[in-house]
Amino acid sequence: MADVLTDTAPAPEGGVASGGGKKPSVLRRERTAGLLFVLPFFATFLVFFFLPLAYAFYLSLYQEQLVGGTVFAGLDNYKQAVEDSELWTGVRRTLFYGILQVPTMLIMSLLIALALDSGNLRAEKLFRIGVFLPYAVPSVIAALMWGYLYGPDFGPFAQLADYVGQSAPRFLSETWIIPSLANVATWTYCGYNAIILYAALRGVSPELYEAAAIDGCGAFGVAWHIKIPSIAPALLLTLVFSVIGTLQLFVEPQIFQTLAPTVIGPAFTPNLYAYTSAFTNQAYGFSAAISFVLGAIIVVFSYAVITLSARRGSPS
Repeated sequence: MADVLTDTAPAPEGGVASGGGKKPSVLRRERTAGLLFVLPFFATFLVFFFLPLAYAFYLSLYQEQLVGGTVFAGLDNYKQAVEDSELWTGVRRTLFYGILQVPTMLIMSLLIALALDSGNLRAEKLFRIGVFLPYAVPSVIAALMWGYLYGPDFGPFAQLADYVGQSAPRFLSETWIIPSLANVATWTYCGYNAIILYAALRGVSPELYEAAAIDGCGAFGVAWHIKIPSIAPALLLTLVFSVIGTLQLFVEPQIFQTLAPTVIGPAFTPNLYAYTSAFTNQAYGFSAAISFVLGAIIVVFSYAVITLSARRGSPS
């Protein structure tokens, strides 16, 4: 009878030990390599996000006084911000803007994404670039451009109205300022969200479309029963980003303020109020407190949107 070797051969140096486990030295090298790979991100996150955030919180605990200079105020700035009626008026105005702008933009983005995914568009690549191009325009440039178009004295709409003997449209009046701002944001971000939704549609399994075709489902039925439910996570993502962007509205009102100073005041939006408090009134502590209050509002609304969407998506 041949001898049977029962001894376990030693694991090769630097390799895998018996039983499938790795040597401690190999594990340490892998962990060190992993930490080195993520270190640049954490360093960037620390320098450009955490440290400024910590410094802003530090500023929010102090007040600037004409007599005595900067003094520790504790939570007084937060109390002043919470009790400030101008801040909450700006929040309500921003929410009204979001109710008008966000659904309009997302519906248009979804329709564009469905059109791109249908495969029936001519010059599809050119169309895709065209709808995305406004997002490549910096927000300041877009606001300046639309400010010129909205101009009551020098814009093309004003010139056309003067040519036909009519009064110029008052796009920057108190009645129309919110729709005018919503139009700028929709023009800027509609194509961006459409590309996100289009990318999600490209990931839907073709087998679902084949099954729908066998069942005699038309194009509308496929879009309503298959495509839209399949990209629900992408829709939720764009919705959350849009809600956050709505509450952070700043660039367009700040640019339009010079065109309509009687309509857009220093507290028109919370972000504009924080900017004015810091760089016009030199109230840096109060401005920082407004920023943190606004951040808390954004967290609450984002959480509410995600929670409501999850409840609607869950089976009853």
